[in-house]
Amino acid sequence: MKRNITVACDGAADLGDLFAERNIPYEPLTVILGEREGLDGKEITPDDIYEYYAKTKKTPKTSAVPPERYAALFEKYTADGGELIYICAASTKSSCYNNAVHAAENFNGVYVIDSCSLSAGIGLLALYADDLAETGEYTAKEIAEKVEERKKDVDLSLIVDTMTFLYKGGRCSGVAALIASVLKIHISLYMHDGGELSIRKKYIGSSAKAMEKYARDAVSHNPIDPKYVFIVHTRPDRKVLDNARSAILAVCPEANIIEVEAGATITSHTGKGAYAVIYFKRR
Repeated sequence: MKRNITVACDGAADLGDLFAERNIPYEPLTVILGEREGLDGKEITPDDIYEYYAKTKKTPKTSAVPPERYAALFEKYTADGGELIYICAASTKSSCYNNAVHAAENFNGVYVIDSCSLSAGIGLLALYADDLAETGEYTAKEIAEKVEERKKDVDLSLIVDTMTFLYKGGRCSGVAALIASVLKIHISLYMHDGGELSIRKKYIGSSAKAMEKYARDAVSHNPIDPKYVFIVHTRPDRKVLDNARSAILAVCPEANIIEVEAGATITSHTGKGAYAVIYFKRR
């Protein structure tokens, strides 16, 4: 029997329909488009971002979930004696974790976890925690401990069609952006060492060829846990996504591939035409 434990996370987890299907509550970040700002997915969508950039050539900004919104969610799910495991975007890239920790100081039974990841890297940990909660075999504290241990198994890499959004959003170095611009190459990035984003490989040639090569490289570094394998994208060509799917199935035929479009938060930092392959390394 499932204990009175809720698993929740930042909306930047990019779980798409799985938020509702798995009853995983989430708090959206705020996206800022010049004078306009609104909640990711509720008030601002990726379409708004594409339109804004096309008109202004300016990139969006994002703002972390404030402590008061975390506090309201924590109160809702602990008011009847329940416990809550909340998984945040990497503290190296957002203030969400610090804000959530601050809010949790006023509640018992709330376990806040720094995912050290982004997008479906957060989502993977939320699904893992929810799977454990569904068994009814673990306390919230035990689940939180297992999630902390599982963080190191998340493999997150991505390739973008332009480095402009990552650089202006402060998510990559000026050196990486300069290399891409001057040498006319595409760069794949990966998260490591608790949430740092670095260059993994550089690809020379067309965007289509680079993204095809990246698809094969993304699944070559580690054996894949097939339970949840995410392709998170910001609308590259359909062929790009089909190639990614084929590359994954070539090395892991049993992979449960979940394709989802990134929300406005992630889109704000990648721009259009990007995609990521995100999975747990097989233990």
